[in-house]
Amino acid sequence: MAEKLKLYYFDGRGKMESIRWLLAAAGVEFEEEFLETREQYEKLLQGGSLLFQQVPMVEIDGMKMVQTRAILSYIAAKYNLYGKDLKERALGKGASVFRGRLAVISSRIDTYVGGTDDLMGFILMFPFLSAEDKEKQRAVIVQKATSRYFPAYEKVLKDHGQDFLVGNNFSWADVHLLEAILMVEEKKSDVLSGFPQLQAFKARISSIPTIKRFLEPGSQRKPVPDDKYVETVRRVLCMYYDIKAN
Repeated sequence: MAEKLKLYYFDGRGKMESIRWLLAAAGVEFEEEFLETREQYEKLLQGGSLLFQQVPMVEIDGMKMVQTRAILSYIAAKYNLYGKDLKERALGKGASVFRGRLAVISSRIDTYVGGTDDLMGFILMFPFLSAEDKEKQRAVIVQKATSRYFPAYEKVLKDHGQDFLVGNNFSWADVHLLEAILMVEEKKSDVLSGFPQLQAFKARISSIPTIKRFLEPGSQRKPVPDDKYVETVRRVLCMYYDIKAN
């Protein structure tokens, strides 16, 4: 039996949550070590595992990987969420065609993931804001989602008329967008009311068996960050400065 992947982070969402989502979508089991004390974090630092002195860190295939985007890219490629099906269909059309089409698909996936990352950036530090700043940031998140990001994805889905964002195959881009949609809905429950394509997309992706399991109670999906999570992160990272809204 293959050894389970191991994730090192806090017992909460943060930058690790997208990694949990992608692993869950791929049907890959993983273990977690939650950082609860400064001593745990310093042990990782002293062991030389954290290249840039930051978590998340994931043990996978004999490596201790850091940097969220690098981890996600590796997982997406390893578990065929980076355009593999299109690659297989292109094999019979010559190496140059294969490389060109695969590059286009990968580029589109990267583009959509990057856009979703930009939206998530407005949400990531939300738990660490003051009550006053949270209300301001909530409005910013909803405004950015409904005026910039959701209209773009609505158009993509409408224009190509397919079930998924890229190549009509389930990919990392779909997983990432669903995660973002659900996070924005936590800030405004009817945020998709003007986006019928995204409403249908949400229903489709949520019904994929591996995603459906991850959305059920008792999974390794983390809840909305609470005060305990915020206090733990601040204590472990000695992060006592104030964070301002965007």
